[in-house]
Amino acid sequence: MSRLLNGRGELGDLMRMAHLIEKAQNHLREQLSAELAEHLFVGGYESGRLTLITDGAAWLTRLRYEQPRLLQLLHQLPEFQAVTGFHLKVRPVRPARIPPRQSRHLSANAGNEVSSCAADVDDPELKRALERLASHAEKKQ
Repeated sequence: MSRLLNGRGELGDLMRMAHLIEKAQNHLREQLSAELAEHLFVGGYESGRLTLITDGAAWLTRLRYEQPRLLQLLHQLPEFQAVTGFHLKVRPVRPARIPPRQSRHLSANAGNEVSSCAADVDDPELKRALERLASHAEKKQ
């Protein structure tokens, strides 16, 4: 496994690039305000340009103003002397929060009432829907 990751093949190159991207991201984040740093992500390197990603347009605007300083900061690291500029992109980096599921409870008495209503209904679809609802009621113990 270590031979694959550290070797001369594609996987070794990919691992080295991932390590360099992580190093650039950490170095830049250390030099930025904490507020801006948490919204900065380094996305890749191609043709002398480092891709900086942020999760909002307002943060992208702030990064635009910081470009000359960020380039100087990167040039402090020998591995990034070849960086000539940046591609700036807005992407939602963090996954959207899924709202917590709201569970509802139907008491046994309410289930009985819904079940008796279902018995008196002539419409077959409504009857099935009410019976399905009544089946979710708490069971008497």
